Amino acid sequence: MSLHHLLFPLLILASSAASSVSATAKEQTLNTQQANFFNPKLPPRTLSSSKKFEGSSEIVDLRYHMGPVLSSSPINIYLIWYGKWSASQKILIKDFINSISPSAAAPPSPSVSDWWKTVSLYTDQTGANVSRNVVIAKEHSDTAYSHGSHLTRLSVQQVISTAVGAAPFPVDHRNGIYLVLTSNDVTVQEFCRAVCGFHYFTFPSMVGHTLPYAWIGNSGKQCPEVCAYPFAVPGYMGSGGPGALVPPNGDVGLDGMISVIAHELAEVATNPLVNAWYAGEDPTAPTEIGDLCEGLYGTGGGGGYIGQVMRDRRGKTYNMNGNKGRKFMVQWVWSPVLKACAGPNALD
Repeated sequence: MSLHHLLFPLLILASSAASSVSATAKEQTLNTQQANFFNPKLPPRTLSSSKKFEGSSEIVDLRYHMGPVLSSSPINIYLIWYGKWSASQKILIKDFINSISPSAAAPPSPSVSDWWKTVSLYTDQTGANVSRNVVIAKEHSDTAYSHGSHLTRLSVQQVISTAVGAAPFPVDHRNGIYLVLTSNDVTVQEFCRAVCGFHYFTFPSMVGHTLPYAWIGNSGKQCPEVCAYPFAVPGYMGSGGPGALVPPNGDVGLDGMISVIAHELAEVATNPLVNAWYAGEDPTAPTEIGDLCEGLYGTGGGGGYIGQVMRDRRGKTYNMNGNKGRKFMVQWVWSPVLKACAGPNALD
């Protein structure tokens, strides 16, 4: 469902050993720092006979509803750090966001910027594409928990109103995304139970303006087995599942959170006012380009399998490279060209 990032549909999988596949010469083009391709849970042959078009379906009716997309360049991210955040946590998340735009010192493929190319394929009614350039325009730290340590969907908008009213942020209707990130000691309505993040637009009655925004929470202490899967797994899976993967940056909560941030940014860019790109007839519950690829990170994925990703010499798993030598594990998004889920680490 859209407007929010749904919880990953965890499945109790049949027991089998995790498999590691050495990269071939051809695959080596995706290889950095002696990484190996790794599928933590290989699907049955009947599900993996074709590597192409993961998640594809003729019944998916993703349509354009004539609303705007974020085509003005650059897309400005207004970051609101709500609660307690360490400098290293902020740097990690900002490194991911700064990896979206193409750069002169481009990281090796598959890269975060390559991943965003799929998002940029979406257009508005004039034919203008979603911008390739995403920048952090300004930041605001709300360390005083101005609206308490428990937020509702409406009070998330009040957090934005406080940031705009305090004047660190301009009112950016055309190409702004107001990104609220809550620390691991902040509880949010439906967090862990039904959502890991969501996006919408602010109400003039709450903020004074209609502005696209997204919220994502750090699940590190509250529900990593739900919102940071596959870096944490539910206890009920026991030894019958693939086991938790090692996060690329050593932080289960933040590495899981980055994939949710990616999911929401892709959906805000292509459906900022919930009247542009989505499937379904109900705009209050649309299925968007991230929802269609929930839990899918590599070739051969689908049906509860994350697909083939990469594992470096230290055992850390990832599927794309970012700036400054960073590695990230980010879910795929729906391609309007392939009519299927797509990611830069695809093997076909």
